[in-house]
Amino acid sequence: MSETVPHPDPRRWKALAFIGLAQLMVVLDATIVNIALPSAQRDLAFSDTSRQWVITAYALAFGGLLLFGGRLSDLLGRRRMFIIGLTGFAAASALGGAAGNISMLIGSRALQGVFGAMLAPAALSLLSVMFTEANERAKAFGIYGAIAGGGGAIGLILGGLLTEYLNWRWTLFVNVPFAVIAVIGAVMVIREPGGARNRNPLDIPGVLLVSSGLVSLVYGFTKAQEDSWTSSTTIGLFAAAAVLLASFVVVESRVKSPLLPLRVLLNRNRGGVYLSLGLAVIGMFGLFLFLTYYLQNVLGYSPVKTGVAFLPMVAGMITGSTQIGARLMNRVPARWLMGPGFLVAASGLVILTQIKVDSSYLLILPGLVLMGLGMGTSFMPAMSLATFKVQPQDAGVASAMVNTSQQVGGAIGTALLSTVVASSMKAFHPAHVTSKTNALLQIEVHGFATAIWWSAGILALASLIAFTFLNAGHMGHRPAESSEAKEDFIPVMAH
Repeated sequence: MSETVPHPDPRRWKALAFIGLAQLMVVLDATIVNIALPSAQRDLAFSDTSRQWVITAYALAFGGLLLFGGRLSDLLGRRRMFIIGLTGFAAASALGGAAGNISMLIGSRALQGVFGAMLAPAALSLLSVMFTEANERAKAFGIYGAIAGGGGAIGLILGGLLTEYLNWRWTLFVNVPFAVIAVIGAVMVIREPGGARNRNPLDIPGVLLVSSGLVSLVYGFTKAQEDSWTSSTTIGLFAAAAVLLASFVVVESRVKSPLLPLRVLLNRNRGGVYLSLGLAVIGMFGLFLFLTYYLQNVLGYSPVKTGVAFLPMVAGMITGSTQIGARLMNRVPARWLMGPGFLVAASGLVILTQIKVDSSYLLILPGLVLMGLGMGTSFMPAMSLATFKVQPQDAGVASAMVNTSQQVGGAIGTALLSTVVASSMKAFHPAHVTSKTNALLQIEVHGFATAIWWSAGILALASLIAFTFLNAGHMGHRPAESSEAKEDFIPVMAH
């Protein structure tokens, strides 16, 4: 049985500021290092393969341990895991910034992923148990959704500024002051509501199976990008992931205290959120990755100018999340925010498929604004619905699943769309080259445009899933957290 909190914590809005700061630190870290990598590579003299591992080490540790981190939050306390995650993340960032060789840099990135996997679900689940009144929940998740959606683009801007005007090491050092402020804030103002702990023993087989399964899945997509989709290593990793994750589901259905209670996953609304959000992140990563390359390599933008070029998308995300999503969440069902939101984002991508070697920024601008508005409008109700009506003792793992779908989506997006670019460049017919002086750039732009078409299609699929799966009404009432039996489960999977 759950316990409702009779009086909301008077310091909850101050707590939101520090939770938001911590979430921003984790989200921007996925992109802030990308812009700094060329400078780091020159400084530490490492290979292109090692460069990929600076990104992969973070994604593997983060994606693989998120459910474990979410369960620890439920078991040991969200505030405690929030502080531990922040402290460890800051220490790992300082270690990376001081790295004297590639091994130290990759190791520190893996450590960042480990502590990020503790921090991210603790942050979201704190929000879900502190804000229970419908209108306040809408505002809080509107702010949080804007941070979650716009953090990657902010990372590109900050990464460009720090790399160009200071040093690549500051893209890692910058996390230290963020974390120190957030830890002080957590100690001073965050109080976790009582009665929300999950005191059951830790499901060790579940932890091992899901962590190794997710690592195999993420690494499989990475190897597909490096080698090929048909290489023995890639196929072996995907096969291992399938076996491990299937075994995890079997174990979770039988153990007394599962790591991820299947009721969390099989609820059709949460399942729909996890799936559609994961697909949307694939599309969004395609935009970040290839538009960054396009702006720098084709149009010749500096790192700072590239970051600034993404600002209209950040503005669109903040507007969509706080002015559209937050205002309508308690008035209309989530499907009518997420479904159309993903379609608006897809329409922005369709505009961006028209890029050429000499395109003006005026072509790119409306595409970025629409992408930001659509994703901001969708992210906000997605974050809230993912923890809506969940039992308080499951809030950590439900929150972790949101982050897991984003991390796995990001890994899939990077690998899948990089392969699309390479294939379309190889298939580009010489007869389509209009000028021999920039033939290579034309082929590259064709590859980027093709990948963006794929991203638009994936976002359209995310919209279809949101319309099909989500059947919750508007969130303008207090969730009945104590009765999972009242929730609507996916019929074909309920048994």
